[in-house]
Amino acid sequence: MGKVVYHTACTLDGFIADEHNSLQWLFDTPHEESEDAGGWDAFVARIGTMTMGATTYEWVLEHERLLEHPDKWREWYGARPCWVFTHRDLPALPGVDIRFVQGEVRVVYDDMLAASEGDTWIVGGGDLVGQFDDAGLLDEIQLGMCPVTLGAGAPLLPRRITSRRMTLRSAHQEGQRVRVVLDVDRRTAR
Repeated sequence: MGKVVYHTACTLDGFIADEHNSLQWLFDTPHEESEDAGGWDAFVARIGTMTMGATTYEWVLEHERLLEHPDKWREWYGARPCWVFTHRDLPALPGVDIRFVQGEVRVVYDDMLAASEGDTWIVGGGDLVGQFDDAGLLDEIQLGMCPVTLGAGAPLLPRRITSRRMTLRSAHQEGQRVRVVLDVDRRTAR
């Protein structure tokens, strides 16, 4: 069985987007390709399925103009199926395996697990990550922490997870970012 991994960038004060759902703060943080040292390629290679919330999906569609250029999705994520949790009607991308769902994450996760030959990546949506943890399904958190503070916005993870369940695996500097990897113990989720 693969792991469920929340891999995201965040600010020093714990936000993944500003109050307007913008990630411009992330793009403004200096970052060289050489600083990654193959970490992105290694991470994506272990991913079999992806999931995200509606706000993240809409942001990616708009920011990258994916309805006009759906080939960009395949360049970044390959043929991995992606489940988008939403209560709204959202546009699908031609030729991309996007599955719009709603309801309890545990029920949907069973479908993800059946379709996966690797780990499941929770792309975005701190509340969605919280729902996975509430269901006892979160295994790992990977953060690219940037030297930026926003003071408000979308929180990294609007749930309480104490150090009784979460342990630091590693932390290292990548240019202007700090990569933090944490293991989450599923057995003691609420």
